[in-house]
Amino acid sequence: MKLSALALSLSLLAMGQAAHAAPDFAQVKDILTKNACLACHSVDKKVVGPAYIDVAAKHKGQADAAEVLTKHIKGGSSGVYGPIPMPPNVGISDADIKTVVDWLVAGAPH
Repeated sequence: MKLSALALSLSLLAMGQAAHAAPDFAQVKDILTKNACLACHSVDKKVVGPAYIDVAAKHKGQADAAEVLTKHIKGGSSGVYGPIPMPPNVGISDADIKTVVDWLVAGAPH
């Protein structure tokens, strides 16, 4: 009986970890492309704005990272990575923002 309870617990744990896996980069890249994010950002190099890996590193381990990043994407920001402000991106859907933010919080893997 204990063995079946352990097996069930391990299965539920594995399912929970799969649900929190980083979004696929191909999906994220499509979102970044269609919303013109790549005009100012790159995955691994600073363009006008910071590289996504730098954004991920800056917010790593912060409990409110998803909330802060969502706010910056939707409403824009100023002074976070230097003097050039990030304009609000009002055209991106909440679902797409969540996908991008989940990817950033996971470390921006590509």
